[in-house]
Amino acid sequence: MKKENLWKTTLAQIQIDISEANFNTWFKGTSISALNNKKAVIGVPNAFAKEWIENKYHKIILKALKKLDKDIKEVDYAVISNPLAISEEKKKVKKNNREKASTASQMEFQELSVDRETGLNPKYSFNNFIIGPFNELAHAAGTAITESPGSIYNPLFLYSKTGLGKTHLLQAMGNKIKDSVDGKKVLYIPAQKFISEIISAIRGNKMDDFRRQYRDIDVLIIDDIQFLSGKEKTQEEFFHTFNDLYEKNKQIILSSDRHPKSIASLTDRLRSRFEGGMLADIGTPDIETRSAILKTKAQEKNFFLPDDVCYYIAENVQRSIRELEGILNKLIIHHQVTKKNIDINIVKSFLKNISQSSFSSFTFDKLLKTVASFYDTSEKEIMGSSRKREIVKSRQVIIYFLRKELNYSYPYIAKKIGGKDHTTIIYSYSKM
Repeated sequence: MKKENLWKTTLAQIQIDISEANFNTWFKGTSISALNNKKAVIGVPNAFAKEWIENKYHKIILKALKKLDKDIKEVDYAVISNPLAISEEKKKVKKNNREKASTASQMEFQELSVDRETGLNPKYSFNNFIIGPFNELAHAAGTAITESPGSIYNPLFLYSKTGLGKTHLLQAMGNKIKDSVDGKKVLYIPAQKFISEIISAIRGNKMDDFRRQYRDIDVLIIDDIQFLSGKEKTQEEFFHTFNDLYEKNKQIILSSDRHPKSIASLTDRLRSRFEGGMLADIGTPDIETRSAILKTKAQEKNFFLPDDVCYYIAENVQRSIRELEGILNKLIIHHQVTKKNIDINIVKSFLKNISQSSFSSFTFDKLLKTVASFYDTSEKEIMGSSRKREIVKSRQVIIYFLRKELNYSYPYIAKKIGGKDHTTIIYSYSKM
């Protein structure tokens, strides 16, 4: 088989195994640049793509190639510049940009196409949801639910700080169930709207209608459930609705900006219901995932953003995916007004004008080095299995800051700290 055809067939196999968003982000512009001595050399457009593909997709690539050509035993990667292809991509994107109106309203594409009956926005799907170590558990649980609503992980309770993708995942689940499971009645509703509907029903003496409406739903998705805090009547009504749906094996999906234990003025019986299902924590994405998310969002908006610019933004905007998109929107408007291509210097000037409290150079590597120096130990010992008191203390300090400052999920911290069990991580954080 010719190497061009071999790679096309390999890509077709890879496309089945990973999400469309990840495939479009990392495999566009790749090829087999050489095939000899039982080794395939994969050509990639830049060093950043090389590092990412090599670290994240090597096993998938090797497996797919071996399946098609048994002689292949090894895969390597090389940066292959293709100025013509880059130039053509820029021309195509510029053309798309000119065709769009230079107004801020274009940034929120498809916002007006929200389904009034379900509350779901079709722009949110699993195809454009970037998966990383910070959200693997939540994504896996969400995917499982869409295949069999009401039978597993009920309720599913997602929690994370603001702007890390909870709403996207909730809506992606709702859209998938609505489109693939016949006859399922799905409703997505923000908690504040749910509260308003209860207040209106009480004032209008229509509580019976309200109860019938909600207890006829197959999949109930409530976003930002923490807003029920302190609202006793709303909590009482939701408790009865919850029980009724749960007893009928209807799926309940909830999100919050904090763990149920941390929601103030929440009745014990509701807290118990929330904790009785599947709890999934979404942490802060690492720099590579932030870069991938930014690149995907730029592609969705038909906007060309160079790889070095993507990486620079991802390196400096760490706290929220929503912040990343906000920066992207500002750059698009800047381009439309000035007609200048976006480069590192323009991005630097933008970030200077934004409150520096939003950004941080705080990273795992810097933290590890600082703590090792402070406790006069080695990084290798901290990452190892030593149970010496000073080593354990150093490890616990790192765990505390990874959780507190970088908002990494417990499973992700466990992977970073030498593959520890995540229950050990929870204990260490609580102890600190």
